[in-house]
Amino acid sequence: MARPVWTGSIGFGLVNVPVRAFTAVRDHDVHFHQLDAKTGSRIRYRKVAEETGKEVEQDDIEMGFEVSRGKYVTFERKELEDLRPESTRTIEVTDFVALDDVDPIYYERTYWLAPGSDAAKRPYQLLLAAMEDRERVAIGTVTMRNKPSLVAVRPLDGVLAMSTMHFADEIVDRRDIDDLPTRRSKPAAKELRMATQLIDALTADWKPEQYDDTYADELRDRIERKERGDEIVEAESDEAPSKKVIDLAEALERSLGEASGKRRKPARKRRAS
Repeated sequence: MARPVWTGSIGFGLVNVPVRAFTAVRDHDVHFHQLDAKTGSRIRYRKVAEETGKEVEQDDIEMGFEVSRGKYVTFERKELEDLRPESTRTIEVTDFVALDDVDPIYYERTYWLAPGSDAAKRPYQLLLAAMEDRERVAIGTVTMRNKPSLVAVRPLDGVLAMSTMHFADEIVDRRDIDDLPTRRSKPAAKELRMATQLIDALTADWKPEQYDDTYADELRDRIERKERGDEIVEAESDEAPSKKVIDLAEALERSLGEASGKRRKPARKRRAS
């Protein structure tokens, strides 16, 4: 049974809705340890002083922020811990904004919000229905695990979800990336027509379950095979990378043909009488 990672309430105006937060995403990356290739022994990281080469005990380590090359402002761990804000028990909502106005680039990590008690079910459902009716997302702040976060509470799949968000100054301005185009050019009419036809041919309903992390799946499969002692033979690829530069219009035309072929359903064969 899932356990809540945070318990508190959504507060806006004089309204208070008790909620419990459950993580909505899970990490399925495959994690490895480093081993000595000769002995198979686990390789550990030790904290060693750069000047003496000696290992330093945890209690003798202080934190330093480099203000200039080789010059640090230092802090004791307790001093930094005392500076951390205490976790709060309320999502302080300050604004309700249009759902479409929030760009996905701001979303960080998402949590499902459940009613905090039986008594909270009615105000929870009321808030959910009102936000769905107005297509609004609640923007507020909360401190979880001693970390203050900007959050968005929004209707999602018939319940409320809370997403931690990046602050505006954490988003890299596109103007800071030199390789991004600074002005838009008008495409050729024929190429634009074929590009839009290709997009139309590949348009489908959003079904996230049809997309798999094939790399993680293959990696886990290989781990299981190695554990069983199976012999693993790498298949050689006969395909050499193509160096031919294909004309954009030609590439669009070929892609459109392939997409149309995939979407075209085969005709049913009639049974012989």
